Amino acid sequence: MNRVLRILSTALITAGLVVLADVAATLVWKEPVSSVYASIQQSHAEDELADLESRFPTAADLRAAARASTTLGKVRILADRFARVVRLGHPIGRIQIPKIDLDVVVIQGTRTQDLMKGPGHYPETAFPGQGKTVAIAGHRTTYLAPFRHLDSLKRGDAVTLMMPYATFTYRVQKTRIVSPSAVHIIHDTGYERLVLTACNPLYSAAQRIAAFARLRSVSFFAAGRQRWQDP
Repeated sequence: MNRVLRILSTALITAGLVVLADVAATLVWKEPVSSVYASIQQSHAEDELADLESRFPTAADLRAAARASTTLGKVRILADRFARVVRLGHPIGRIQIPKIDLDVVVIQGTRTQDLMKGPGHYPETAFPGQGKTVAIAGHRTTYLAPFRHLDSLKRGDAVTLMMPYATFTYRVQKTRIVSPSAVHIIHDTGYERLVLTACNPLYSAAQRIAAFARLRSVSFFAAGRQRWQDP
């Protein structure tokens, strides 16, 4: 009986240490198990994004865009056409935020399964280049925790979205804490802006933290990341 109790005690202590280690890792960094899963999913998303970039824009897309006289006009046409081909759960581009050392693939959709792969683009909002609000959600403690340090962003910090048709640089305006029901923060405001959202505080979904950024520059790329050339 004593031997059985010793074995049981050892097993319980070991299990407790594993749980404590997982909690400690989550507090200091991010939840390790889900992060491994998300890393695998991000790798798949990288491959899918490369395939998307090889297919969009097509020659027909470029011909349509060439009819516009300005860079923003060309980008708007390609963004509109891009919106017709994207699918939920699939990658659409990359987000880079140097201030928080973030460089990951963005997924279309904010469903549970979408956010397990990476930050997710709200499908009810516009795509970069359409002149409206672009909104992206992300986790702060699980699945790579891409938006863990969203609260570190300050006015003027750069946020870049690299889409298959162009690269967009936004500058942070402010961050705000709002309630989960504050859906108005992703509504259009008359100019192109980016809204990044995540749960707040850490380890809680009681609130939302939102970072707002305004579009400042657009660099045009055609298929294969080559600079624009009229077809």
